[in-house]
Amino acid sequence: MLDFLKDEQIDPELLKGIEDFRRQFPPEEASSSGAHPRYVYYGREVWEQALSALLCGENLLLAGSKATGKNVLAENLAALFGRPSYNVSFHINMDASFMIGADTFRDRQVVFRPGPVYESAARGGFCILDEINMARNEALAVLHSVLDFRRVINVPGYDSIQVHGAARFIATMNYGYAGTRELNEALASRFMVIHMPEITEENLVKLLRREFPAMKKEYTQQFAGLFTDIGKKCKSGELTARVLDLRGLLDSIRLMRRGLSPLLALDMGITNKTFDTYEQSLVRDIIASRISKKADRHSVFDL
Repeated sequence: MLDFLKDEQIDPELLKGIEDFRRQFPPEEASSSGAHPRYVYYGREVWEQALSALLCGENLLLAGSKATGKNVLAENLAALFGRPSYNVSFHINMDASFMIGADTFRDRQVVFRPGPVYESAARGGFCILDEINMARNEALAVLHSVLDFRRVINVPGYDSIQVHGAARFIATMNYGYAGTRELNEALASRFMVIHMPEITEENLVKLLRREFPAMKKEYTQQFAGLFTDIGKKCKSGELTARVLDLRGLLDSIRLMRRGLSPLLALDMGITNKTFDTYEQSLVRDIIASRISKKADRHSVFDL
């Protein structure tokens, strides 16, 4: 990850800060499985904002629409700092006991089962609070003392623990999803906030080249342009955000590499994400303007 950031021309002082952090808090064995994330985030400015905040001991809130790479960046940061990561996926019925922990039976006795927030705080992990604005405010109130200057967790019926010096909390949120709500002001004030920009066509080309090194250059440009075209249609209101699916595009290309026709693969990964037949026809028209019907695996890849 450090080599990647050097290639992206991230501020050398920030890279030195990461090395100092890793010397102070040596990477744990448990985090080695996440040392090589599946994807990397492209965007120099966002990287520098996130690194500056975490090196200063702050918590991060990554706010943005679909396909802006919020979770990818969060996973990249945990791997870069060499910390174990814990994920909390919020929903409307989430309560404090899931995050902090609760009593359970083990070997015929009542014991405390720690939750992901407790584990992160105790072990110095990076806790990813996914879609934090889907949870009720009363459930999130338990995080207040964890995220502010007190950095302490109060466990009802047990003791209080101090949050480990290496622990960081990274929340993500998307206002566009059903069930989301306004984030509590007291909670929002405990985060440094980054509004995640949409991936640029240039950065998408970099991502595709990294993921699919055997892809022919002209198709790398065409697939990046295709995603950009769909994004523009979504912005103008001609298409819904359902079809703006970066994961779907990457998965479609994997199907092509396996041998499936590009048009059929894009149907599965992008077009069929909407169930409106008119919208499907618009997406197919955009695809047809970029990808030939005659294209096959050998057209797309140098195999």
